[in-house]
Amino acid sequence: MGDQLIFTYIVDGDDFTRAGEASSSVKNKLKMLGVDSDVIRKVAIAMYEGEINMVIHADGGTITVSVSDDDITMVLSDSGPGIPDIEKAMQEGYSTAKEEVRSLGFGAGMGLPNMKRFTDEMNIDTVIGQGTTITMKVYL
Repeated sequence: MGDQLIFTYIVDGDDFTRAGEASSSVKNKLKMLGVDSDVIRKVAIAMYEGEINMVIHADGGTITVSVSDDDITMVLSDSGPGIPDIEKAMQEGYSTAKEEVRSLGFGAGMGLPNMKRFTDEMNIDTVIGQGTTITMKVYL
C-alpha cells in the first residue's frame, strides 16, 4: 500500500440506532483493500465496542482510523466525563451504564475488555471532566 489511509467518523451521542455505522464502514473499506478477514473481524469488534461506549458514556466523539502497511490504528476521542478507575473499568462485567441503557441490551461491562482482547495494543488516556482518548492497534 505504501501510503497511509485515514478515515474519520463522528459518533453521535445517545443515538443507539446509528451506533455501529463507523465500524461497519471501516469493515467494508478494509474488505475492499483486501485486508485479512481475521484482522477485519478484530478491528470491527474493537471499534464497535468503542463506538457503543462513546454513545453510552460520552455523548459521542470522533474516531480516526489509520491504515498503514504494518497496522490499523484506531483513535477514539471524546469529551465525556472521563474514566475514574481504569483498572475497574477493565474488569469484565463492571459497568457504569444507566438502567435504560442496559434495558436496550447495552452496558454489560464488556466494552473495554473486548476492545483489549481484540487488539494488539490498547492505550487509555483519560482526564476526569475532560474526556478520554483510546488508541488501539491491530497488526497486519
